[in-house]
Amino acid sequence: MSGASTLRAAPLAARVAVAMFLAFAFAYFFSALLRAVTATLAPAFSAELGLSSGDLGLLAGAYFLGFSVMQLPLGRWLDRIGPRRVLLGFLCVAVVACAAFAQAGSFVGLWAARALIGVGVSACLMAPMTAYRRHLNPTAQLRANSWMLMTGSLGMLASTLPVQWLMPLLGWRGLFWVVAAMLVLAMLLIAALVPRDSPVMAVTPDEPPASYRSIFLHPYFVRLAPLAFVLYGGLLAVQSLWAGPWLTQVAGRSAGEAAQGLFAINLAMLCAFFSWGVLMPRLGRLGWTVDRLIALGVPLPLGLLAIAVVLGPEAQAPWWALWCVSCTVVSLSQPAVGQAFPTAVAGRALSAYNLVIFLGVFCVQWGMGLVIDLLAGMGWERSMAMRAAFGLLCVAATASYGWFLLRRGNG
Repeated sequence: MSGASTLRAAPLAARVAVAMFLAFAFAYFFSALLRAVTATLAPAFSAELGLSSGDLGLLAGAYFLGFSVMQLPLGRWLDRIGPRRVLLGFLCVAVVACAAFAQAGSFVGLWAARALIGVGVSACLMAPMTAYRRHLNPTAQLRANSWMLMTGSLGMLASTLPVQWLMPLLGWRGLFWVVAAMLVLAMLLIAALVPRDSPVMAVTPDEPPASYRSIFLHPYFVRLAPLAFVLYGGLLAVQSLWAGPWLTQVAGRSAGEAAQGLFAINLAMLCAFFSWGVLMPRLGRLGWTVDRLIALGVPLPLGLLAIAVVLGPEAQAPWWALWCVSCTVVSLSQPAVGQAFPTAVAGRALSAYNLVIFLGVFCVQWGMGLVIDLLAGMGWERSMAMRAAFGLLCVAATASYGWFLLRRGNG
């Protein structure tokens, strides 16, 4: 990885760093809740506006569309303007978008507001990670990243049963007004607790030019990108979509039992990210690098996935919770990519890597659906078609791990 020298913001006192983290985490909690909440609210949308299944899928995807198209410009703005100001600006958009969603009276209005929500919250993880790259040492960056992802898991948990409990009191429109108010509060916390942006400039002449081409072609980025696309993207695709259909169509669970299983999976993910945050400083002191952890850790989720395909109906929610937890070792690659680049281009590097991950989510979600529909159309049982799709995911993930090992020493 690059060891280039850079001018960077001064390290923060522990109290200031904790306050900064809590302000960022508060905003990211609601970003994750907004990402996942459409699954919980789908029956309410359908009942009030008469939406079809296709409409619901398109509505859910609008968030990812808005989110993804902002990643590359977002990276430039993070580096040039600074994470604090950029995030405050984006959250203004998110507040307006939530208000628009709460007032929408048609599918087109809902879709446009949902896409704008994706735009507005697209900086909620990349801005903090850029700030951590500027202000924290490498070990603290890994811990902060893991705990940010833990906060995201908490937001996804909140989007399930807690949202269902609030629906009789608020309705889905009232819920979005409450989220808009919470995002305003998040903006106030960030303005008060996050240090002001300061210039961060590269000073060594041999550092790579500040362009996305140099980032995408960087040896370390090239080495990790397939794992990010297939395994990290696959983890999020299964967690947010395909775990539910597996539990109902392969494992034979009812919809209610599947919902409880998904809750358990998200809870396990929360615990996993918390544990990484606790363990990484200790592992770092013992000489355990991110590359070593990934090299030794990835075979476990690959094996668990292959066994799940063979087990079929016997692979119940606890098995998928274990698989999701084992996949979280790949999340350590995200701050590692930021550390592989000079501080002055860290925002672009992190946003580019995040784009790879979310393209992976989209492609795995869509690709597995295409495989399942194709095989079912050829006469396969739905459960067997789904097992075959998961088997292809295992093959692709194994290939991405092989690429990671073959590129050892690059970057």
